[in-house]
Amino acid sequence: MLLKALVLGIVQGITEFFPVSSTAHLVLLEELFSWNVPGLTFDVAVHMGTLLALLFYFREQWIVLAGGFVSSLTVRPAKWRRDMKVAWMIVVATIPAMIAGALLEGVVEDYFRSNSWIVVLLVAGSIPMMAAEIFGKRSRGYVEINFRDSIVVGLAQVLALGPGVSRSGITISAGMLDGLDREAAARFAFMISVPVIAGAGLWSGARMLRDGIPTHLVAPFAVGFAASAITGFLAVKFLLGYFNRGTLYPFVAYRLLLASAVLIFLIIF
Repeated sequence: MLLKALVLGIVQGITEFFPVSSTAHLVLLEELFSWNVPGLTFDVAVHMGTLLALLFYFREQWIVLAGGFVSSLTVRPAKWRRDMKVAWMIVVATIPAMIAGALLEGVVEDYFRSNSWIVVLLVAGSIPMMAAEIFGKRSRGYVEINFRDSIVVGLAQVLALGPGVSRSGITISAGMLDGLDREAAARFAFMISVPVIAGAGLWSGARMLRDGIPTHLVAPFAVGFAASAITGFLAVKFLLGYFNRGTLYPFVAYRLLLASAVLIFLIIF
């Protein structure tokens, strides 16, 4: 179980931020190797690991934004500083996904965590990524992000509930289609994922704690958490550098190849 937890934690840490869908990879790995991993309960551990990665990587920004948010409560919006505006942009971008997650969690878990849906959503999620590269103007940097971007990217994040879509893929694409350059879109996508990951983790974590965690699963959870935190940090660092010069096309190609491989497997077996 420890080896399984390590592998799944590493996969989660990488694929949570690479636009290839972490949920799809976890589901496929569990089914491919017939691993008896405790489903969404284990997902809590690895997702909280990636949350720690984001909090640590952007630690200086989060301190500034937290102060800006608190200060904004005593200042009229017309006089908000940039840090206050960005803090509220993150709040605005988070609301749609929080509502959709609370309402649709059971539906997604019951009906969409299957290989067939993963194939469909891997392909469907590649379309906005290609569109972002073809049609996105990519003329604005991170300091030029505005409230329209937060609304557009926030609404796009709702689609990430489907396993195979990819939260980072759909939100980066939405940002690029709204005029952000790749690095700015990626940075904002990673920032707005923090409240969503934290909210989902607390929601599922509360249920997990209520039901109790078997003693023999504590060590695997710790390993998965640590593995996803370390690899998640490295993935974020790599991608923010990569998107200064690289495109989404390699990830699109990988998604389509993975979808094809899964489809062939389903047809043959």
